[in-house]
Amino acid sequence: MINKFRIERDFLGEMMIPSDAYYGIQTLRAKENFNISGLRVNKNLMYAITMVKKSAVFANMELGKLDAKIAEAIIKSCDEVLHGKFDDQFILDPMQGGAGTSLNMNINEVLANRALELIGKEKGQYEFISPNSHVNKEQSTNDVIPTAVHIAILKMYPALSDAINKLIKSFEEKAVEYNDVIKIGRTQLQDAVPVSFGQIFTSYVTAPKRASVFLKDTIEALNEVSLGGTAVGTGINSSVEYRQLAIKKLREITGLNLYSATDLIDATKNVDKIGRVSGELTSLALLLSKICNDLRLMDSGPRTGLHEIILPPRQPGSSIMPGKVNPVIPEVINQIAFQVAGNDLTITMVSESGQFELNAMVPIAYFNILQSIEILTNGINTLTELAIKDLKVNRKRCKELVENSLSLATVLVPILGYEKSSYVAKKALDENRSIKDILIEEKIIDSSKIDEILNPEKMINL
Repeated sequence: MINKFRIERDFLGEMMIPSDAYYGIQTLRAKENFNISGLRVNKNLMYAITMVKKSAVFANMELGKLDAKIAEAIIKSCDEVLHGKFDDQFILDPMQGGAGTSLNMNINEVLANRALELIGKEKGQYEFISPNSHVNKEQSTNDVIPTAVHIAILKMYPALSDAINKLIKSFEEKAVEYNDVIKIGRTQLQDAVPVSFGQIFTSYVTAPKRASVFLKDTIEALNEVSLGGTAVGTGINSSVEYRQLAIKKLREITGLNLYSATDLIDATKNVDKIGRVSGELTSLALLLSKICNDLRLMDSGPRTGLHEIILPPRQPGSSIMPGKVNPVIPEVINQIAFQVAGNDLTITMVSESGQFELNAMVPIAYFNILQSIEILTNGINTLTELAIKDLKVNRKRCKELVENSLSLATVLVPILGYEKSSYVAKKALDENRSIKDILIEEKIIDSSKIDEILNPEKMINL
């Protein structure tokens, strides 16, 4: 037992820590307290916290507040963490009390214990390098974690933006390829007037572009961070010089345009900026879900549905029905949208739940916002690569549906009036015939003009 464990102490008592573990007593307490979801904290957040720690150590060393030997060991341990060496030491559930203290201490302990090894000491010998006194110097959970979350989102955003742009480009290509194909538009699932696939696919470009612009604006606001505010935003146990230098170092480490919040108390207790980002992510997700609803319906069939488009087959669709292929890629986008919307509701509730100078509920908000970004990025890439790039429009089927549509009667209204046009449409429906047949049979319009009047291309302003 002596070889397999070490004993660590805090003011609550002693615990036996696995001797090979780089985390310590506070991490283990949190592990035991919060065995909730079976999930792990997003690695991007743990790396972002490490960047904050590295910047703080640099600042404290340059200000003469931290011994250079200790600082250099912690900085080296930060670099190792950022290269993924200690991913298995981040063992905590994202659902946890304490406003993120457990996450902060998990990093503090890993960095301290690795730094101890680097100077030739044993893990747990915190009298030489302390998780709190050295790694956490001039910091609090309450300024470290919010700053790190902003960094994590800013770091993850480019991949999401790139995914959106690739989807947009793919739809643009489809708009050009199928611009000449006319289909019947539908409102309330009923036949409406003709529209081209060029117009349809262009609308699938416009909506994500708009959502992307709104999202970018909210993301950019996260460059404002609360580092240096410490416990409640007053900067207790810290200094203005430290705050300025730490943020300067953090800009260098992250490559981000970070700057100090103008009101650190506000930045410490409110998470409305995260809420705004989540809201824009939800808007984007729901737009994509709407597009995928359209794709699933247009792909329906192949014999008894619309079958206006053909999505690339990705897997057999049934364990009992041979030959069935389901629209699984659009379906997964729908589910991602539901998850993102659910995450947003949780974040909304968290935004309201704080009391006085801190919001203790933020861990689940932080987990949710990072999950939303991650699953949206992966989902959009999947949609582009596995559905949109190889999507085909069924030209023959679209032509059939247009020619037999009763909605062509709409173009008769300026000529015949609404009542007479309704009569033609109803008679065609009742007798299962085309609008053209009724017009010819009843000699309502000169037969030489009918084809020109009913030409779908003139109805879509091409």
